[in-house]
Amino acid sequence: MNARQANPWAALGALCLGFFMILLDTTIVSIAIPTMLRELNAGLNSVVWVISVYLLTYAVPMLFTSRLGDRFGPKRVFLAGLVVFTGASLWCGLSGNVEMLIAARAVQGLGAALMTPQTLAFITHLFPPAKRGPAMGMWGGVAGLATIAGPLLGGVLVDHFGWEWIFYVNVPIGVIAIGMTLALVPDWQPKHSHSFDLLGIFLSSAALLCIVFGVQNGQQYDWGTVWGGITVFEIIGAGVLLLIAFLVWQRYNKREPLLPLQVFSNRNFSAGTLTATTVGFAMTGMFLPLVIYIQSVLGLTPTMAGLLTAPMSLLSGIVAPFVGNLSDKVNGKYLVMFGLAALAAGLGIIALQASPDSSPWSFVPALLVCGLGIGCIFSPMSNMTMGSVEPRLAGTASGIFNTSRQVGGVLGSAAIGVLLQARVSSSIADEAAKAATQLPEQYRAPFAEGIAKAAASTGEFGSAGGPSPMPGLPAEVAAQAGRLASDAVHSGLTDAARVTMLLPMVVLLLGVLSAAMLRKVKPRWAAPAPAPETAAA
Repeated sequence: MNARQANPWAALGALCLGFFMILLDTTIVSIAIPTMLRELNAGLNSVVWVISVYLLTYAVPMLFTSRLGDRFGPKRVFLAGLVVFTGASLWCGLSGNVEMLIAARAVQGLGAALMTPQTLAFITHLFPPAKRGPAMGMWGGVAGLATIAGPLLGGVLVDHFGWEWIFYVNVPIGVIAIGMTLALVPDWQPKHSHSFDLLGIFLSSAALLCIVFGVQNGQQYDWGTVWGGITVFEIIGAGVLLLIAFLVWQRYNKREPLLPLQVFSNRNFSAGTLTATTVGFAMTGMFLPLVIYIQSVLGLTPTMAGLLTAPMSLLSGIVAPFVGNLSDKVNGKYLVMFGLAALAAGLGIIALQASPDSSPWSFVPALLVCGLGIGCIFSPMSNMTMGSVEPRLAGTASGIFNTSRQVGGVLGSAAIGVLLQARVSSSIADEAAKAATQLPEQYRAPFAEGIAKAAASTGEFGSAGGPSPMPGLPAEVAAQAGRLASDAVHSGLTDAARVTMLLPMVVLLLGVLSAAMLRKVKPRWAAPAPAPETAAA
């Protein structure tokens, strides 16, 4: 189909269905974490890797895959990504152990990386600057809708069919998206012949892998030796050095660097990219402690947990299109700043409210504040960041912008995962020591040690029941020990979730500062778009 004959809104609908599937698979997994902890007999660290590896293989190749779109055509690369993603989703569902699931999720992330840059590049191609706000609003609305559908659909599937179906559901959606893309999306050919920065790809991939591996597995290795005398901090340090080497190489690579540093001379793009990183960090990190708290402490089923978070996501999806339109009329940075602050405030209210005996529905007002904030962020942030970029750099800028959000998500998943593991172990151990004082003296030390050992594995806490009481206790003590163990676990998990939620709050407040650097600029690229055969990516 020729780009001139294409209906831009129909094409955007097809692209957004694929984008919806990508985001769905980020949020849908979170609601299944307690179930996967039990049924895969896995620890919390392994299940966090199911999230992190997807985000890692999503983020790392994105600068490269945006170039593939420039060279081979965004439609063709988008379709390739859809096929990979759909096939990997089937593999995820068929996985019989957590190691196989992690491998399948890595392939799934690669499919997502092929798809995402093409979506934003198509928006800048299909819509003139004056009409781009509503298109970005639709894009932001899809993000909100995915956050509704993910936990809610995930909860229903986990409760009634099993965790495998959170991946199987992608297969029919993927098939429909492939058909719509073939029929509705123009085969736009930017006709750019790129050289590929293989050294840059290696350095950036190795740097992020080392940093994320070190941060996320630090607690598992007690921040000591991993293998062969190599420590966690040495792995993180190696990642930082590789990242510095990557940036130096990008500075001195005279051919075609993976990350053209000159794009950061655009103030809006630099500020928007940094803001997107903080958003990715917080949006990924906030769900892990929240889901474990509401399922493992408050005892909600996955379906009820999805229903609890649905109003937040629904409000986000409703607000986003209106904010997208509004961002064309007012200075969008204030919308972004308000959104970030509202999301941080909502998380703060949840952290203050949380207790082992809280009513789940008492969190709805705070979750609505979060939803209002999320709805105000994506559309104006994307519009202001991408709207000031020259058309010839749109493909590259799209890749960098999306990569920054995903890198933030990877770091958020790793950092929140390791903080939650550390707090779960220490908080439950402390609560167990307090509870043990209510038992006869001869049972206190074994009780506290047993609960602390179970807390270190964290896989015991995939359900609301907590660990089993100690075997061999007299009948009159066993019932009391069981109640004390459950109370200690619930109090410890609550404390861990509350403390962990402070981290995304702090990162969001840093995002407010970076968003304040954005400035309203009139589009300088208002000339008619060039013909498809000469249009820049």
